[in-house]
This record gives sequence, C-alpha cells and structure tokens, in this order.
Amino acid sequence: MVFLRCEAVRWVDDEPQPGLVEVRFTDAHNQQWTFVEKWPVFADRNRLTPDSTYPVAVGILCDTLADDDSSATADTVKVSVAPWGLESLEGRVEFEVRADQLSAR
Repeated sequence: MVFLRCEAVRWVDDEPQPGLVEVRFTDAHNQQWTFVEKWPVFADRNRLTPDSTYPVAVGILCDTLADDDSSATADTVKVSVAPWGLESLEGRVEFEVRADQLSAR
C-alpha cells in the first residue's frame, strides 16, 4: 500500500456522517485535483473535525500503475485511487505524481 500526500483544506459538511472534508493535491504537471469524501478516508488516527485548523496533511491510499507512457520520467509515478472507491471532483481516478509525493505512511 502507498499513500499520496495531500492536504485537507476545509470541512465541507456534517452530513452524511461522519462528515465530509475537501482534500487537494497538485500532480507532477502542476494540475490541482480535489476530492470531497468522508474524513476517515483520508485520516485514520488524526481525526478531522469542523474545528480542525486547516490545512491538515493527510494521505490518499492508492495503487501504483505500470508505466506504458514514455512521457513519464524516473521522478514520476502513475497512481490510481479507483480500487479504493475514490475519484476527483473532475471524475479522474489516475494521476501522474512526483515520486516524493508518495509514502508508506
């Protein structure tokens, strides 16, 4: 398992329970992506609340993908969040990110 480092930037709503947060990250091409999902998807022990001081460093669980595209470099990695039931607000599930954006947590 690998985690993509992101930031929770705001509390969105208390419903549905346990509450929604907005999370963002910038990919290897300087494109920003946004997710809105229940807080436990992004933070296990570090509970996010409406009163948390944002931004908060969080992670998105993702799978690394084999690279079939010659545009990628050794410093970038293709990842997918689809196996974990996530997609960005823009409808994307695969991203090219910098290798230093990933962690084993």
